[in-house]
Amino acid sequence: MNINRKLTTALCIVLMLISTLSGCGNNSIKDTKAALKSNEVAETIVSDKAQIKNEEALITEDSLEGNKLIEVDGGNQSGHREPNVVVDIGYGDREYYAYTNEHSQLVKVTAKKITLQDESTEPVLSTGRYYRDEAKVPGVESKSLDEGHVIADSLGGVSNAYNITPQNSTLNRHGDQAYMEKAIRNAGGCTDFVAVITYPNTNTQIPSHYSYTYTINGNVAHDEFDNVNPDEINAKLETNAPAENQTTTMSKELMITELDKKAEYIVITNSGSKSVDLTGWKIISVRGNQSFIFPKFTLDSNASVKVGDSAKNSDVEFHWLDGKGTWNNSKSDPAELYNTKGELVNRFED
Repeated sequence: MNINRKLTTALCIVLMLISTLSGCGNNSIKDTKAALKSNEVAETIVSDKAQIKNEEALITEDSLEGNKLIEVDGGNQSGHREPNVVVDIGYGDREYYAYTNEHSQLVKVTAKKITLQDESTEPVLSTGRYYRDEAKVPGVESKSLDEGHVIADSLGGVSNAYNITPQNSTLNRHGDQAYMEKAIRNAGGCTDFVAVITYPNTNTQIPSHYSYTYTINGNVAHDEFDNVNPDEINAKLETNAPAENQTTTMSKELMITELDKKAEYIVITNSGSKSVDLTGWKIISVRGNQSFIFPKFTLDSNASVKVGDSAKNSDVEFHWLDGKGTWNNSKSDPAELYNTKGELVNRFED
């Protein structure tokens, strides 16, 4: 009987020990699982923070040094701009982005693709515009300055202050600005459009200079011009035309050798011993101030290149036609050739 009691007591002690150890094991497992779960959460939080940080860095990079994206109605006529912001100025689903600096000046406009206005699917007014009027940016009250679109209505641009600058009326309607817009329309649009706008000081909203880069049919075009009346500049160019003895060595080797205003073409000849990279060089019709900028192109030694209206000339290497014609047939309209530094290389008197 005593033996049985001892065995029973011993057995109870063993069972109690097993129960205690089992409980500790379960708690350890629970604690381990909790710790693992806590670590997983911590890792997830760190990962999320890193992803957010990367996204913020990308947004900052893509938004011109951290400009804040805001929405502005396309027809808003207020001339006020917020500083350091970016605004979508494309009509409808177009994505055209305009950037301001810390002085609320419009300094840059970009578009991966310019899509032309479509009267058949868009509510276009009889004037060819989306809106009845443009934003009243300070400066447009001048009689000599237009409410000039950086990206025209015809190219899908809106009319708020983030797409409008006070621009010389002649430049806007008949000068390089008008020619550039027409060239893009004639090509059915363009890609990689970038406009850079500069100002004489930080207190004005009237630009002093425009620089446009865009790609048409695979060719990169670059237009630069001051915000001035091109007719006045042309008059000065004609008055200050270089004398024959002032021509440079290059102008004797690289010359405009032919200009047919009726047939709408011009020929440039390289009589030198070396090829010349004409990429970015500009031909100007002096009277109308129309310009043609060479895409990537090298003119070989003792070779010529013909630029003009391909509809009238089957042998032109580069097409150039401004509306009803580039060259003035009734009045004197000299041709000028400029290099990428803006230096006059050669002038052809018609």
